[in-house]
Amino acid sequence: MKSTNLGEFEELVMLTIGVLQEDAYGLAIKDELEKRTGRTPSIGALHSALTRLEEKGFLKSVYEGATENRRGRRKRFYSLTSSGLEAIKQVHEMRSEMIQMIPNISAK
Repeated sequence: MKSTNLGEFEELVMLTIGVLQEDAYGLAIKDELEKRTGRTPSIGALHSALTRLEEKGFLKSVYEGATENRRGRRKRFYSLTSSGLEAIKQVHEMRSEMIQMIPNISAK
């Protein structure tokens, strides 16, 4: 594993893959990100993040067989690795702890 640091976009991509489960492939991830965050990431930025996360050991991918609908191209599906799940948990715990430390957070 190269690094355990996650950027905000990488974190969102990993969370989206966790939500989509076995339906997590490029366009579905992009669409879900847009739906959940209101952002419109380019497919290039998304693929760069997916590559980085896979290199860090947080994701793994497999190809589905080619279909006529995709003009012979295979679909690449992503899933979280155990390291990826652990990284998400650590980020969540850190954010939760820090939020709880903000005075009067519930009053805002």
